[in-house]
Amino acid sequence: MLAEIREVVRAAPLFVPRTPRGKPMSVRMTSAGSLGWVSDRGGYRYAPRHPDGLPWPAIPNSVLDIWRQVSAAARMPECCLVNFYDQGARMGLHQDRDEADFTQPVVSISLGDDALFRVGNHSRGGKTRSFWLRSGDVVVMGGDARLTYHGIDRIAPGTSTLLPRGGRINLTMRVVSASDLGDTPAG
Repeated sequence: MLAEIREVVRAAPLFVPRTPRGKPMSVRMTSAGSLGWVSDRGGYRYAPRHPDGLPWPAIPNSVLDIWRQVSAAARMPECCLVNFYDQGARMGLHQDRDEADFTQPVVSISLGDDALFRVGNHSRGGKTRSFWLRSGDVVVMGGDARLTYHGIDRIAPGTSTLLPRGGRINLTMRVVSASDLGDTPAG
């Protein structure tokens, strides 16, 4: 899987996304699939091309195999977001709301150093729960959990030897568009 992800990054290099207010995020990212997630002053959205104008590469088969094993979804993902976290990177609490069909799960695969994952509620505030994600862990956010707030508080450097220079790769697969059965975009 790691070799296939390296090929994705060669075809669509990692970039630093910016929030709509222009602030750089601490993760570097790219995508694979027919659509990729981008963020800049134009907002958060899915786009058919990398910010450099390149087409996104296909989602690797080893990653799709995990989707098939754990998602119970009839539809295949259109996007596999590839986030790279170095030791100082984090991802604030957020909901995955840029997709059109919230009945489809979000499937996440962790590779490399451990990450402290925090899960909250369907609205901001309130009690949260944190636990460590280790290399090889898979998280499926579906059903009632699909729209819970979640994020990465920190990375534990040196907890994995998978990546020679350390860090964490998170692969997040998503169905982006509404189904062909007449679903309308949510949100």
